[in-house]
Amino acid sequence: MRDVARPAALDARRRARDLDRLVAEGVDVLVVGGGVTGAGVALDAAARGLSVALCERVDLAAGTSRWSSKLVHGGLRYLAQREIGLARHSARERAVLMGVTAPHLVGRLPFLVPDVAGRDVSALAGLGGRLGDAVRLSVPGGRRSLPGTGRIGPEGVSRLVPGVRPGRGGVVFWDGQLVDDARLVVSLARTAAAFGAGVLTGVTVTGVDGGAVALTVDGGSTTVRAGVVVNATGAWAQRLAPGVRLVLSRGSHLVVPAARLGAPTAALTVPLPGSRTRFVVALPQPGGLVHLGITDEPVAGPASEDDPVPSDAEVAQLLATVNRVLARPLDRSDVVGAYAGLRPLAQSAPAGDGPGGAPVDLSRRPLLAWDGPVLTVVGGKLTTYRSTAAQAVDAVVTRLGRGAVRSPTARLPLVGAAPGRALARVDAAARLVRRYGTEATVVAGLGEEPVVDGRSETVGELRFAVRAEGARTVDDLLDRRTRIGLVPTDRERAAPLAAAVLAAES
Repeated sequence: MRDVARPAALDARRRARDLDRLVAEGVDVLVVGGGVTGAGVALDAAARGLSVALCERVDLAAGTSRWSSKLVHGGLRYLAQREIGLARHSARERAVLMGVTAPHLVGRLPFLVPDVAGRDVSALAGLGGRLGDAVRLSVPGGRRSLPGTGRIGPEGVSRLVPGVRPGRGGVVFWDGQLVDDARLVVSLARTAAAFGAGVLTGVTVTGVDGGAVALTVDGGSTTVRAGVVVNATGAWAQRLAPGVRLVLSRGSHLVVPAARLGAPTAALTVPLPGSRTRFVVALPQPGGLVHLGITDEPVAGPASEDDPVPSDAEVAQLLATVNRVLARPLDRSDVVGAYAGLRPLAQSAPAGDGPGGAPVDLSRRPLLAWDGPVLTVVGGKLTTYRSTAAQAVDAVVTRLGRGAVRSPTARLPLVGAAPGRALARVDAAARLVRRYGTEATVVAGLGEEPVVDGRSETVGELRFAVRAEGARTVDDLLDRRTRIGLVPTDRERAAPLAAAVLAAES
């Protein structure tokens, strides 16, 4: 395994060089899809000594990977479904992210289940939390990663989530939260590039014929050679692998001002009526916002090119559920933004084989399937992206007959990562350290004036995104490198400055 000499700058010159090299020399592994799975595969393969190119038709984290709940979770839902192995797997990967690969991007988050949701509900949450603690303590690195589950009184509830109806206590358990899911993907891609991987956004793979891969890029077409193609396109996987059976579901979130819930410091957790395993969660976010999600609605037909949006029924369901415990209910006028993401679930038997024609065996376990030189990997989760990528590259190494047999990525810090004491010494605003780690001083030096009055994002972040993180469009800057676009009115105000920075830096 090669060591990373220095962080890689994904700029226009690097992109041109990577594209020329891919056309001239080909690669061992061509990864299709720039989400968390694809970026994870690119890093794992490059770190094992294989030549790699990642091709993404839009931008890093342009699809499902930026529409998650931004949680790095230990699998409490799996425990409720008696999937102990999956829960241990999630807890182990959470510990890796928090302790080694991305401690700057992942923090501890308390989850409050208030008694006003029902004493039976909070009691069940306490039991589940304690089971989760036991699982956490059983995995390497888990003991020190999070506090334990416990009850709190009415004052504690009001302190954590002031918007909850007062007078009763609740249960608090803990999990991990990403400062930003898209930042994780960008960090993975840049770390892969530091190991020599080509990272090519704005490149569409249109077909694979043996070892020949057809691409469209910058208005033209070309063909390149690849030993193996890894199809990591998630909800769009069937375009390269028509035989893979997927069932899509949509997870939706609403964006509301944190002040409407009293500026909570914990995630407010309320069960959907009639369910013991599905919850609506109000997740505090940087910048004075709360993301209220999630639903899990089936989606008919193939995935669209357009970003999914929450339905009116989902909006109503999210608001009605959380309002069950709030002193001052939310209404639609409080919603300043909304987003939804498609979850591809692998289906191991044809729809209709189950009772009543229902799909059967919809699994959260990743599916790996070969079709000639194409390996499709689908169905994983953000928390477990690393192990999913390692499984995929294990299969690639076996197929090619070269490359390191063992994955090194559980011990490999991403760009910007460092132990907590080192991060505390970084001379930059805490907000920048949480997003950029040891590179925060570089970002601060590029300009600290705000992009939009009243928000914390800086001009330096936009400049750094163009110079080092592969941003090529205003959409890249506002919707993925920063998340200003989650609030449409702020996005409109930011767009002229983003365009000016892009023109000056390109």
